[in-house]
Amino acid sequence: MDIIARIHTDLPSKFGVPRQSGLVQELKGRIVFTPEYRDPEALRGMEDFSHIWLIWEFSEARCERWSPTVRPPRLGGNIRLGVFATRSPFRPNSMGLSCVRLEKVVLHGEEGPELHVSGIDLMDGTPIFDIKPYIPYADCHPEATGGFTTTLADVTLEVDFPEKWRALFSVEQQASITGILSRDPRPHYHRDPGRIYGMPFAGRDIRFRVRDGVAEVVDVATEG
Repeated sequence: MDIIARIHTDLPSKFGVPRQSGLVQELKGRIVFTPEYRDPEALRGMEDFSHIWLIWEFSEARCERWSPTVRPPRLGGNIRLGVFATRSPFRPNSMGLSCVRLEKVVLHGEEGPELHVSGIDLMDGTPIFDIKPYIPYADCHPEATGGFTTTLADVTLEVDFPEKWRALFSVEQQASITGILSRDPRPHYHRDPGRIYGMPFAGRDIRFRVRDGVAEVVDVATEG
């Protein structure tokens, strides 16, 4: 399949990327098309939709051999489920699917047409194979059941983000960082309250720890 576009975000690595699209609505991205697909006509009518589907590649999670079962991180990595009953990135074909909000369609940007989206769960540079509109009457199923995910508590953390570190980021970036940390980006089997984690974001390394239900930013350093 051809790569039709790539997304540009503030998250250069997998750590910190939300586990599902829509969880951190403040997190934004810019989709730029590859040269052969930079035709504004291909986006005609897209501005009438509020959400779109992205079909993309887990470009940092390729595996030489696939396994019929995986250990979902949200179950602590101790329980195996069928790969097709999970959204694990380790699949026979490493493709992801995300529903994101379409914020703006730019037909004539510096790099051709662009789509500005929010609620993303993709790292910077992720290749995109296809884009389709979200159609509420067909895609929304209020009666749907969620399998093993329905038993998982959607716990959020309080975030302590001191002003001296906040000032290094734009208002939008501050909201994104707060949203990501509130969703606890640590691996689910990490519960050491003394451990300091580093999350690359927008050219900086955000260092934080989690204890007593609070994600506390303790330092922000320039990457490299």
